[in-house]
Amino acid sequence: MDNADKPLEPWQWPESHWRGIVDHVRAGRSLRPKRWKDGARCAVALSFDSDHETNALREGSDSVGRLSQGQYGNRQGVPRILDVLTRHDVRASFYVPAVTALLYPDEQRRVVAEGHEVGIHGWIHERNSVLALDDERDLQLRSADTLERITGVRPVGIRTPSWDFSPNTLAITRDMGLIYDSSLMADVDCYELLMDGQDTGVVELPVEWIRDDAVYFNMNRFASLRPYTPPSDVFDIFKREFDGAYSEGGLFQLTMHPHISGYRSRIWILEELIKYIRSHPDVWFATHADIVRYAKAHAA
Repeated sequence: MDNADKPLEPWQWPESHWRGIVDHVRAGRSLRPKRWKDGARCAVALSFDSDHETNALREGSDSVGRLSQGQYGNRQGVPRILDVLTRHDVRASFYVPAVTALLYPDEQRRVVAEGHEVGIHGWIHERNSVLALDDERDLQLRSADTLERITGVRPVGIRTPSWDFSPNTLAITRDMGLIYDSSLMADVDCYELLMDGQDTGVVELPVEWIRDDAVYFNMNRFASLRPYTPPSDVFDIFKREFDGAYSEGGLFQLTMHPHISGYRSRIWILEELIKYIRSHPDVWFATHADIVRYAKAHAA
């Protein structure tokens, strides 16, 4: 190959090129309100990604062992989580792949009946960044239709599977009329999502791996990957993240997985965290959708 035909290395890119990449999807104005609903100092957005068997299925796997681990999320994980939320009168958001919803429609109906939100989480927990535009759009639309058909409620928000975001994801989300995304990490508070410098009308309720149970508890027995953080330390990390949000008067968002934290030795993290948060005055627990609506309407 002639050197003139070789792709440029990143360090050779002209400024217009790297700026175009950076500016395609960008955080805009912060939407932190001065106070939250009913004068609350801090908003708490608990979320649960009900991946279940789709973690194996998206890889084309028929591993009975991995599928059984996913099934645990339905048989034990979600019921344990819902029981904790009910005991403490907390509303939360569940992000559900369409295949999970088709496998366990009664689970999703129970989630909605108990006052929680069900949001889009892909079709089969696919990776958005490897999809063609038409395929990604089709899967996102079909996922929304499937969740609406099963739960009776049209989803208003999306969390991309594995928080994997393609260059087309935001435009699809905007064109669908969704009010928010919860897959990106540019802030700790809600913010406007810009595309090529223009406000899309979509609000980001940001996530972070620090506030995700999977990074502390996942294992892969064929890759020498083992959990390295004791549950007590995970609780301490989440607690300190809340302390920071409360001190700043901002938002505390948390992501957990029923097939990971729905075990007897881990479910206490969720319960004790809720108790700890409840010990603070002026805290508002709400679904991601309700927090986004409030932040957009009352941004300082």
